[in-house]
Amino acid sequence: MSKVSIKPLADRVLVEPAAAEEKTAFGIIIPDTAKEKPQKGTVVAVGAGKKDEPMTVKVGDTVLYGKYSGTEIAVEGKDYLIMREADIFAVL
Repeated sequence: MSKVSIKPLADRVLVEPAAAEEKTAFGIIIPDTAKEKPQKGTVVAVGAGKKDEPMTVKVGDTVLYGKYSGTEIAVEGKDYLIMREADIFAVL
């Protein structure tokens, strides 16, 4: 995991999405047009949290998030999602 030059504010989290599945469990190769957007990723940077609500996720956590959560951004040539901590469903 590389260090990024962006620091999320308040309760925001910067997540690097996991790679989309290349094959099914049975070994069938999935074409690019049929790949689903991953709903799992690794936390790369975390904001300081709100005044009365400290952050519960930390850098390096693998998290599950909603299908349409976050905003896609590109930082230093890599794609990331920036989202509120409330959009994260679970830590794996």
